[in-house]
Amino acid sequence: MIKGLVITPPALGRISIGRVVEKNRKRMPEKDDQFTITSQVQTREGWLPHPLDEQLRQEQGGKIRSIPVRLLFNDPALNFRAEYSLFDRNSGRPLCVGNGETCRRSTNEGIQSLPCPSPDGCPLAQGGNCKPYGRLNVGLSDDDPLGSFVFRTTGYNSIRTLTARLSYLQALSGDRLACLPLELRLRGKSTRQSHGTPIFYVDLILRSGISTEEALQQAQQLDQARREAGFDQQALDAAAQTGLNNGAFEDSEDEAHQVLEEFYPESGVIASPASDRPRSRQHTPTLHELILERSHHMQQHDAAANADISSGATQ
Repeated sequence: MIKGLVITPPALGRISIGRVVEKNRKRMPEKDDQFTITSQVQTREGWLPHPLDEQLRQEQGGKIRSIPVRLLFNDPALNFRAEYSLFDRNSGRPLCVGNGETCRRSTNEGIQSLPCPSPDGCPLAQGGNCKPYGRLNVGLSDDDPLGSFVFRTTGYNSIRTLTARLSYLQALSGDRLACLPLELRLRGKSTRQSHGTPIFYVDLILRSGISTEEALQQAQQLDQARREAGFDQQALDAAAQTGLNNGAFEDSEDEAHQVLEEFYPESGVIASPASDRPRSRQHTPTLHELILERSHHMQQHDAAANADISSGATQ
């Protein structure tokens, strides 16, 4: 295994709410009241639809409001990874990822583990640069038991709801989360900030038409059948955890444009090829460079403070 490379669940496509459209050479988000399932191929017109998108759209009368899914792992944190994340707005490179207690940050000395005060108490998070960022992997068919579709979100409602549901369903099923028949459900709500306009978020529930008792029975039967066939769910979870721990940041540079579209939609800038970018005589520092500079100054300040303390102790 290549060290430093985070190994994520194999992705077959994407699940999103709404879409990104091009207007005046900018990619701008368009809100929607339905799911969209796409492949991993993107053109100038947007992401190409996955065949499952049309199938579910026909079954649900034109709009996808729910998606039958299964989970790959019993551990909720493997299925849904949510953290405070800070990305470079220009390159899309991850700079700092934390959980409110500790963080992994890119510095002049490499990746360092530092305290994480959460965005409200972190000077690097000013201006909305750092916010919660979640990635949910789900399976949509039995053709590929290890393949998944990724739903990315920076919405508090989706992150809170998915985190709670996964924790509750794991406890309810006796740690058989990967065996439960589930579905993603699109829900709407109005808030003070939305001024009466509904906003949409994602929920994870037991599959429609199946009672709790029936769902638990199905999970027990599937778990037993898998064990008898030699399916080792515990080993699969352990392998997934090892892969996620193999590097510092989950999002790679290859996914930079996706990060910028989903994490900083207000910027709306389409990255041009390097050869097409206008050259500037004066270099404008990137966010990454500013963070490294501030980190360097903070380290110098700490070193000076420690030197003063040591000097005072010897006097």
